[in-house]
Amino acid sequence: MFKENGIEMKITNDSSEPITSVEFTTTEKLDAIKIDRIEPNESVTEFLSMRRNKIDGSYSLTFTRASGKKEISGGGYYTNGGSLDHSVDFIVENDTTVVKFDGPIY
Repeated sequence: MFKENGIEMKITNDSSEPITSVEFTTTEKLDAIKIDRIEPNESVTEFLSMRRNKIDGSYSLTFTRASGKKEISGGGYYTNGGSLDHSVDFIVENDTTVVKFDGPIY
């Protein structure tokens, strides 16, 4: 079965306050998942298409905490525009963001 080139992204807000202006994208910034707001104890799962990506790069998640502090969390790797991982989970905690990649699909 052919699977569309891309990566499934799940973000869980385990912090005590909402996070806003959430954006998940690749180095090339061709497509992005944008979420206005995620409340505490909520999670959102979406699929980021990478069909237009052509080079090697990584993923980046940016969001703003309730305090106004902008956070950037990155990681993972894709090559020749193709995702090496099946999915990525971001768990936003009060003082950190945990990133877990579930990889490769062969």
